[in-house]
Amino acid sequence: MLNYNFQIIYEDSNLIAINKPEGLASIHDKNGQEKDLQTLLQEKLKIKIFVLHRLDKEVSGIILYAKNSSTHKFISKQFENRSINKTYLALVHGIIKEKSGLINKPIKEYGSGRMGINQNGKESKTYYRLLKNYSNHTLLELNPTTGRRHQLRVHLYSIDHPIVGDLRYGEKDIQKNFPRLMLHAKSISFNLTPTKKIFLEANLPENFTTLLKSLE
Repeated sequence: MLNYNFQIIYEDSNLIAINKPEGLASIHDKNGQEKDLQTLLQEKLKIKIFVLHRLDKEVSGIILYAKNSSTHKFISKQFENRSINKTYLALVHGIIKEKSGLINKPIKEYGSGRMGINQNGKESKTYYRLLKNYSNHTLLELNPTTGRRHQLRVHLYSIDHPIVGDLRYGEKDIQKNFPRLMLHAKSISFNLTPTKKIFLEANLPENFTTLLKSLE
């Protein structure tokens, strides 16, 4: 059953930040067949909600929405000039031994909606830091400096360490054994106003922590 429950991390008259559960779309579905977070917020707040960025449906974690056009314009400009810092947690297949590294591979969108590494694609950079090695998996902290669709999923798949539970990028026979995509948008920092910087963090959901504990 789809989880319509979500935690409000931060809210003021201009902005709202949500800890999105996995399985809930970030923006309005063109077909309108399923509820999405944007619509749920608009129903709850009784105002128009402006999309600032997106999280894949399968991804949990922090996401921002503006409550007015001026805030939408101000924060969107920060996304465009890459001054917003985003941190993700990902559990990947295999053992990564390097303490940190950079995946610098261009990404291109294909007709099927699938993304892939292609020299004619758009510049895409993902920094990673090793958090913990398990027997057959690795927990990483990820900092993308670009915001391509499926960037983290494609980049990790490209180095033979697909994210656990990713049915799109990975061997389905293996990935289907996990309850979710193990990717979580942990934190974000940005300028709330021209003179005020803000840092927001989203707690890991229970199904994420439970799977991590099962690997101990």
